[in-house]
Amino acid sequence: MGTATSSMAAKLAFYPPNPPTYNVSADEVTGKLHLSIRGHRPRRAVDVEVMKLPTNKGNEIVAMFVKNPSASLTLLYSHGNAADLGLMYFIFTELSSHLNVNLMGYDYSGYGQSSGKPSEQDTYADIQAAYKCLKDRYGMKEEDIILYGQSLGSGPALELATHLPQLRALVLHSPILSGLRVMYPVTTSCWFDIYKNIDKIPLVNCPVLVIHMMKLWTFPTGSSCGNCARTSTSHCGWRKGSIVTWRHFPNT
Repeated sequence: MGTATSSMAAKLAFYPPNPPTYNVSADEVTGKLHLSIRGHRPRRAVDVEVMKLPTNKGNEIVAMFVKNPSASLTLLYSHGNAADLGLMYFIFTELSSHLNVNLMGYDYSGYGQSSGKPSEQDTYADIQAAYKCLKDRYGMKEEDIILYGQSLGSGPALELATHLPQLRALVLHSPILSGLRVMYPVTTSCWFDIYKNIDKIPLVNCPVLVIHMMKLWTFPTGSSCGNCARTSTSHCGWRKGSIVTWRHFPNT
């Protein structure tokens, strides 16, 4: 039962775009990597560096670093379960510009042009590889890095945050409580569950911002905003109409 449920949770958790929304190509002269996004042309004026990073699970993931010359902080962004760098590219460049931060985005193993297959443990290795790149390649300090996890990305972001006591902050955007809690209204953690975020949050030492909608309004095809069927949906394991308050431990 446990293995089957865990496998089911994993299948629901990972939904990489197929085919990937981008390709990686190398400049014939410099060897510098670029993203070729399907249907779009990335703006060359934006300072973006594309790289391939090895993980401790033996995979090679694609990452992009958006440099903002006036930034003092860096955002390490873990995207949702149905996105890849091609879909996130313009969001990343806009976030970097509007928030005045450097931004590192990466694809999980099995997503986009990253090798391997996605799994919970692989996503932990993936974000560790991206974080190591920020430290080793760009000289970023732990206290100047903000982890941002969206939806499924809350899992790897939160896992890494539990190991970084000097982290500047953690942002959880539509986080899941756990993989199993997305499917079933369970109130206790099981050994076969994945992304047990609700059990890990007390271990985080930095300021935490949780961004979450309480209701998802759906608009059926053919309806107008003034005459639509409004559906209150349990989203990512959060019960309808409820708020879960997680403790906040500011150290800055």
